[in-house]
Amino acid sequence: QSTQGRGVPPYCQQRASIRFKTTLMNTLMDVLRHRPGWVEVKDEGEWDFYWCDVSWLRENFDHTYMGEHVRISHFRNHYELTRKNYMVKNLKRFRKQMEREAGKLEAAKCDFFPKTFEMPCEYHLFVEEFRKNPGITWIMKPVARSQGKGIFLFRRLKDIMDWKKGTAGKKLTSLEAQPARNTVNPSGSHDTRSSEDQKDEIPVENYVAQRYIENPYLIGGRKFDLRVYVLVMSYIPLRAWLYRDGFARFSNTRFTLNSIDDQYVHLTNVAVQKTSPDYHPKKGCKWMLQRFRQYLASKHGPEAVETLFSDMDNIFIRSLQSVQKVIISDKHCFELYGYDILIDQDLKPWLLEVNASPSLTASSQEDYELKTCLLEDTLHVVDMEARLTGREKRVGGFDLMWNDGPVSREEGGPDPSGMGNFVTNTHLGMQISKSLGDT
Repeated sequence: QSTQGRGVPPYCQQRASIRFKTTLMNTLMDVLRHRPGWVEVKDEGEWDFYWCDVSWLRENFDHTYMGEHVRISHFRNHYELTRKNYMVKNLKRFRKQMEREAGKLEAAKCDFFPKTFEMPCEYHLFVEEFRKNPGITWIMKPVARSQGKGIFLFRRLKDIMDWKKGTAGKKLTSLEAQPARNTVNPSGSHDTRSSEDQKDEIPVENYVAQRYIENPYLIGGRKFDLRVYVLVMSYIPLRAWLYRDGFARFSNTRFTLNSIDDQYVHLTNVAVQKTSPDYHPKKGCKWMLQRFRQYLASKHGPEAVETLFSDMDNIFIRSLQSVQKVIISDKHCFELYGYDILIDQDLKPWLLEVNASPSLTASSQEDYELKTCLLEDTLHVVDMEARLTGREKRVGGFDLMWNDGPVSREEGGPDPSGMGNFVTNTHLGMQISKSLGDT
């Protein structure tokens, strides 16, 4: 990224405009078209910036020459974090590594995802665990489908045996339908849950069986999860920004464990909730994160809220570190991730999944404004115009959270003794002012 110094790089001198391309017809297109000096490129024209979909990436990335200044919106093998089974595999491996290198106490900081088994390959391990804890609720999720499709809850082994019989014959067919060339990973499609913007790729019908969190924190008797945005500009070194705003997505129906078959109770995806008979399109089912943070502070006090939000920071950083060595870190790539976090009654946050294609379609005016600001600020950080110095700790609503190490909220570098007043540079759920860059 050309952020060193204030000089204008050659490509900006040669071109009066930045040529962009995208296939997504939503908030993103509005933002790109209104950006001063940016010009849309159709079809095969040359481009400087491409907000691509993942199928383009899979088919074209390895065959496309990209100049120094060119940027695209995904890392080559982003699915290491965004497919549910790969995410858990990488987190488990990272936790073992932490235990070896730093001890059990440090490794325990990775205990933020529910007990998970990949199906069908870990079926026998799952059955062993299931029998240890009879009567608890489990949730089955396809690893590569979107918008809550294919998800179900169960408490009996019979339900899973029926599932196993039902999909046993399909696995081979869908594997054969996968693209033949994929050097990085044999099943490189990715999870686009909650993206209304991209067509589902042909899924390999692998599932994960995950222990269902039976004690979610409820507001007004309803379950919710949080959508938080993290922008990664580089994996080596790891350079990640956290957006101050996001939202809580509520289910439309009061929570109960008595009806595990009711998706309106248990799934918070907007795609699911808006099909509910009593869904109110104007009211929607979202709270902005600022409102959520204020609500929690009024109920539990500011210290409990600080601890919760600090635990979420830990989730963002450790999940990125878990894939740091396996993601192909290419200087042309950046990624805007949508994290889905569930909070339980003890105010412990749990990582449900990470989306490489978080929905950029607005479900309300408030949602449109949030996503417009989010995308404008993403483009400010990507900095095609080379306006930044590279020393910024804040750009618009984004705060630099990690820059090859934790970033301090105060001026000056990290305190090596660990004894000083080091506070991480994150302000999730706090007010956003509209300035472009605060160093």
